[in-house]
Amino acid sequence: MSRRLILTRHAKSSWDSLALADHDRPLNKRGRKSAPAIGAWLRENEWLPDEVLSSTATRTRETWDRMGLQANKLCFHRALYHAEPADMLIELSGATGHTVLMLGHNPGISAFAERIVKHPPDHARFYDYPTCATTVVRFDMSDWSEIRWHSGEIEGFVIPRELQE
Repeated sequence: MSRRLILTRHAKSSWDSLALADHDRPLNKRGRKSAPAIGAWLRENEWLPDEVLSSTATRTRETWDRMGLQANKLCFHRALYHAEPADMLIELSGATGHTVLMLGHNPGISAFAERIVKHPPDHARFYDYPTCATTVVRFDMSDWSEIRWHSGEIEGFVIPRELQE
């Protein structure tokens, strides 16, 4: 039995209103275009989540909504807002879906992506993980409680710009 993880950094957010708290910033125009492109890429590859673990930030919620995907279980956790990799691993270890999409923020999500895979993809942007970057990782295990660092195999990695050219 295997499990699949989709790691997506939120799409590009707006800095137009300096009065808004960081947690409440919405997506900007580019972000509103990137999220549907990532959703389409996931659909085309049949990498569809049945569970979503997301930060509670406005920009992660809006990214999920604009991806245009469905999931049986949606979980928005404050603990995933600017989470460290260890906190993300704890959240993931309690997941129940076969394909889990985690939506988060840098620098945590890029550090998590680096640590969870056996070998990084041969892609110049993997380590800086730009907005809406998405990694798909497969794990040979039957339950998320078995997840360990450096155990995943990359199935795909993409940034929105590659999908919109």
